[in-house]
Amino acid sequence: MACANWFIDHRKYTLMSKVTIGKKVPDFRLPATGEQEIALSDFRGKNVVLYFYPKDSTPGCTTEGQDFRDKINTFKRRNTVILGVSRDSIKSHEKFREKQGFPFDLLSDAEEKVCRLFGVIKEKNMYGRTVMGIERSTFLIDDQGVLRQEWRKVKVAGHVEEVLEAVKAL
Repeated sequence: MACANWFIDHRKYTLMSKVTIGKKVPDFRLPATGEQEIALSDFRGKNVVLYFYPKDSTPGCTTEGQDFRDKINTFKRRNTVILGVSRDSIKSHEKFREKQGFPFDLLSDAEEKVCRLFGVIKEKNMYGRTVMGIERSTFLIDDQGVLRQEWRKVKVAGHVEEVLEAVKAL
């Protein structure tokens, strides 16, 4: 077995987040559930909660998605759209979304372009191996496309309520 298989190219991941609180978020476009492509600019005039999660159908990611699902009407009343992002395929997203009854779209960032834009790819230790993966993170973007708040290293319990409070404060 070649050691090269275990090497992680850290140069690819050394980019810091390119988004800054108080500044406009660069537009991006990703494939999404429902056989569509979604751009951030599609939501001008609405607030956007963009949440990054590690993997479809895992316990923490399922609970987080369910929490957003259960509060969706409150977010909608506040002119706010929820979008989930992971590196999973659209096929995986479709299954996950259908099984959980998520009333919001999931975006596939297999090439990690948007993940790198938001600086959410981090080194993780998984079963004794070092891997690069998504650090659970959420970003609140206002109706003009300006980043208003970010949460990194998110703990699922109580997180959606915290995001909702920030939306109410806009």
